[in-house]
Amino acid sequence: MPVRIKAFLIHGLISVCIALLVIGLVFFIWYPAPLAKAVGVTRVFLIMLAIDVILGPVLTLLVYKQGKKTLVFDLTVIAIIQVSALGYGLWTISQGRPAWVVFNVDRFDSVRINEIDNRNINKAKLEYRSPSLLFPQWVASVAPKNIEANNTVTFEAIFSGIDIAQRPNLYVSLKSQNKILKKKTIPLDQLYSYNNHNSVDIILKKYPQATGYLPLKANAVDMTVLINKEKGEVIKTVDLRPWK
Repeated sequence: MPVRIKAFLIHGLISVCIALLVIGLVFFIWYPAPLAKAVGVTRVFLIMLAIDVILGPVLTLLVYKQGKKTLVFDLTVIAIIQVSALGYGLWTISQGRPAWVVFNVDRFDSVRINEIDNRNINKAKLEYRSPSLLFPQWVASVAPKNIEANNTVTFEAIFSGIDIAQRPNLYVSLKSQNKILKKKTIPLDQLYSYNNHNSVDIILKKYPQATGYLPLKANAVDMTVLINKEKGEVIKTVDLRPWK
C-alpha cells in the first residue's frame, strides 16, 4: 500500500473516532432525543461534521510525500485547521443547545443557551444563574408579582419574544409548581387528534405510567411531554405533535 494512502486512511480513522465521540456528546448529552429534532440541529450538525471529517484526511492525501522537508509543518497546519473548524462548530452547536426546559403557565418551553436573558441574572437563585454543561435542566417560571414588572415582561414578550421562560431570575423548581402542572395537564386521548393513531399507541405502550401530557414549544418542531398527572411528574419527552 502506498505510504500516502496509508497516511490518508490513518488520518481518516482518527477523524471518524473523534466524530463518534462528538456525536455522542451532541445527541446523547446536549440534545437528548427528541430535542435534536425539536431544535432542528441534526442536519446542520451532520453536514458540519462530515465536512470536517473529510477535509483533514483529503488534505493529508494531497500534501503527504515521504521525505518531504515541510511534511511535519504541513501536517501540523492541517491538524490546526481541522481542530479549529471542529472547535468552532462545536461552540456554535453548544450555543444553540437546550439549556432549560421551562414549565411556562400551560406548556413547556425549550430555552437555548443563546436565548437566555441575562439582564437580571444576579437576581436569579444560584442554581439558575449558570446552565449545566451537560444535560438540559427542568425548571418552572413564574410571572413577577409586581404589577409594573409584570407589565414590562408582558410587553417584551409581545414585541421582542423574551417571555418569562427566557428569564432565569423568574425560575423556580418544577416541584414547586406541582399543583399547577397537574391542573394544566391535558388528557392523552387528545394526542390522537394530532398524530397517527398507531404512532400514539406505540409510544404510550412504552410509558404506561403517563396519564396526561403538556406541549413542548421548540423553535423547529413542537414535541409532547408525557406527565403522570396523579404525581405531577414528568415522564418523558416524545416525538408526537401536541397541537395543530
